[in-house]
Amino acid sequence: MPAPPSLLRPRDGDALRAEIRRLAGTAGAPVVFGGEVDADTLRLTEFSGVRTNGLRGLSVTRASGLGGRVVDSCRPASVSDYGNALSITHHYDGPVLGEGIRSVVAVPVVVSGRSRAVLYAATRGGGPIGDRTADALVQAGRRLAAEIGVRDEVDRRLLLLEAAAPTPAIDGAVAEEVCAVQAELRAIADAAGDERMRDRLREVGERLDRALVGKPAEGAPRLAPREIDVLLQVALGCSNQEAARRLSLGPETVKSYLRSAMRKLDVRSRYEAVATARRLGVIP
Repeated sequence: MPAPPSLLRPRDGDALRAEIRRLAGTAGAPVVFGGEVDADTLRLTEFSGVRTNGLRGLSVTRASGLGGRVVDSCRPASVSDYGNALSITHHYDGPVLGEGIRSVVAVPVVVSGRSRAVLYAATRGGGPIGDRTADALVQAGRRLAAEIGVRDEVDRRLLLLEAAAPTPAIDGAVAEEVCAVQAELRAIADAAGDERMRDRLREVGERLDRALVGKPAEGAPRLAPREIDVLLQVALGCSNQEAARRLSLGPETVKSYLRSAMRKLDVRSRYEAVATARRLGVIP
């Protein structure tokens, strides 16, 4: 699964392994396995219920076998008699039939129109895979695609942040863009399922602040993370209702955070709050 090297991004293989373990208990199939796609090649790495080592580490090229067909089409596919199926190539009959597999369904994990992994469920008996198993596999593929999509977006945002050149003075347009990036970065942090990722994202955001506006002025009030979230939205021109929607908070909660920030900044309006917070280096 191609991704730029990142200390922040957890291994996508770990998320794949978690889905395989979950499927092993819910899919109702004796054999469940899968792998990541890198440079159009699927490599099988995660297994449950296998009896041999034939499939471990197997590399499946695009359009070859059932998995390669799924990678190429970005659509699920199945065969009820693998050894005699006419709809696939038979480059991998040795390890597949050596495992005793006959009926198998494969589901791609599609992110931004590209297969990033493939999940399989298989039986050693004849007959097609049941709907319950196929549905479980599809749902697992969607969960994994959503998780990978979030991680990709985090990496994209980090690259944008790294590309931002430090400057002692920020004009209005740049300040607004920095606020937008900060607000989205915090929203991604809140949506991330990994606690370590959330903490690192907020740390990166704070580093961006320090790089662009320097350390907060001596004696500047220390605002809570949610108070900063709300101020960033206000700096972008959002109403309380818009800020609430973007932050997945209630409007009254947004008002409460804004009032608290205004009290700490010793100002009487939302506009004064933004201006003062910027002057003190609390927000970009």
